[in-house]
Amino acid sequence: MNEVIQVEDIEVFYGKEQHIIRGLSFEVQRGEFFIIIGPNGSGKTTLLKALAGVLRIKKGKISILGKPLALYSRRELARILAVVPQEPLADCPFTVFEIVLMGRTPHLGILEFEKDVDFEAAVDAMQFTGVYHLKDRKLSELSSGEKQRVAIARALCQQPSIVLLDEPTSALDLSHQLNVMDLMESLKKERKLTVVMVSHDLNLAAMYADRLLLIKEGQSVSTGNPEVVLTFEKLEQTYNCVLLVDEHPAGKVPRVTLVPKKFIR
Repeated sequence: MNEVIQVEDIEVFYGKEQHIIRGLSFEVQRGEFFIIIGPNGSGKTTLLKALAGVLRIKKGKISILGKPLALYSRRELARILAVVPQEPLADCPFTVFEIVLMGRTPHLGILEFEKDVDFEAAVDAMQFTGVYHLKDRKLSELSSGEKQRVAIARALCQQPSIVLLDEPTSALDLSHQLNVMDLMESLKKERKLTVVMVSHDLNLAAMYADRLLLIKEGQSVSTGNPEVVLTFEKLEQTYNCVLLVDEHPAGKVPRVTLVPKKFIR
């Protein structure tokens, strides 16, 4: 079996009435860079929380590595799945090294102290993400891009099989956006991790994703490679705006361009 995540006809409610996810099914393959896209309020973050086991589903089933998500303990799940939320790190008095080392918590027993293998995992994660030189700095001294890399290093220190990220590039400038996306590509290729990410940026998604899931109002519009999903018809139907889709000049992937009203004649 090559699927590491299987989602079967799930439904998620907030409260008793508000339907966020409805009848959603898809799978994520081992070693895949899978990106979830869709308009604001379409249920992307809700879906990621459901995959992480933070939000309970009302119907259907989610399986991780062939085992129903509901049968995992929090510790068991944290050993195979790491989560980087949209605003992952609030300023705190800890150093970068201490924050990254917190990723070893799922591998430690109650009142157990870190061992050499844990320190080695933290150093390896910091070196891989390019933040080792910051190891003695406090979080408040870091830029947004550096904080994002530290959050990813902490997730990597868990030594998971799957990493879930909620819009990791949303608060970053163009250079740092590319740095984070290149890092995700490296996690996939060099560490053989499965990367599942929520993104608003259709062009970044087109350039990096192996497959996309496009959702609207909690339902799937399309799943497949960028050429299949990012078509004019599907995007206009989903986003309700005028746009153009052509081939990106840097590679054979779709490029999406918004068309302002003042350009429409």
